[in-house]
Amino acid sequence: MFKIITPEDQVISSDSVTGTVWSNNAPILTSFFTSSIQAASNTGKFYYHVYQTSSTDSTAAVQFDMAYADKMGSGSNFYNALVTGSSPTRTIYGQYQNIVLGDDTEPFSFGGVTSSYFYVIAPERARFKEKLLPGTMTLRLSGSGQPSNSIELTDNSKVVTSTTFNNAGRVFQIVSGSAGNVYTTINANGYSVASGSYGLFLPDIATIILNGQALDDSDIKTGGGINLSTERQMDVNNSNMNRLLNAMKRKGFFKLNSEETLTSDFLFIRAKNQEFNFSENPSFISGSTGAVLYDSFVNNPQVYITTVGMYNEANELLAVAKMSRPLLKDFTKEILVRVKLDF
Repeated sequence: MFKIITPEDQVISSDSVTGTVWSNNAPILTSFFTSSIQAASNTGKFYYHVYQTSSTDSTAAVQFDMAYADKMGSGSNFYNALVTGSSPTRTIYGQYQNIVLGDDTEPFSFGGVTSSYFYVIAPERARFKEKLLPGTMTLRLSGSGQPSNSIELTDNSKVVTSTTFNNAGRVFQIVSGSAGNVYTTINANGYSVASGSYGLFLPDIATIILNGQALDDSDIKTGGGINLSTERQMDVNNSNMNRLLNAMKRKGFFKLNSEETLTSDFLFIRAKNQEFNFSENPSFISGSTGAVLYDSFVNNPQVYITTVGMYNEANELLAVAKMSRPLLKDFTKEILVRVKLDF
């Protein structure tokens, strides 16, 4: 016997599932390692894989990637010495222009202040399923030779009154603060005094862009950065990635969570008292005559429901729901089975 599922029998629900983006569900990342082979390669001058332990360790896994981007092409060797400014860092800058801004002529603006160079942090795709969770990031960086000159960075998603969107989806400013809470000691908005915000937090493409100009500013106590000292020499591999990585290693840490939206389709299968009281099982019907074997099966049949099958209009079985235990059904009972389909 088949029963048609009507719109009244269906409900769609969405739930948000969150979790850390680091290996083994670690809530905080405190160790930062690179592969010596990768760091020594040509790409290692402007791009790093960062691990939670030594890359030679059996448990090592990439946690996030780092890159340096420069509009002028400084910080890395030119592809061709005869073509000034054409370099990997310039290519990376252009790639993020297209991805984030959707226009390779539009400049990057950090809280209203433009900057022509930045650092990119992109959590490894295998570490999460959908997107980053705003309001959970805390990244601590420390300047060279100044252990007290540390800065904690977060996004301002908890304080903005309206969300800004661009080609990459939602956009939040990276400010001085922790876990979405803005430090307002120097600036009420958590920005640096001279260089705007400390970057952009792009949860929908799982990307963090750090404003190199703001990090290069000196003395966080007066609303600056950590004196990162980014080098911008033309046709020179400045290894700026080491500067940011070392800023993380100096008693730094990285907290960040991801978010996934799970959509569930609930189907309510109703067996009324007059329905599903008989069975086509051979124990009910004589194989030779087709008659019901016992009178009690006619006047007072009892069956046990163990499985619900869902079919399409072509009578093709699409899904099966198994009961945790058989459910007794007769003319005196009605059964409601809730089926949850996650996708």
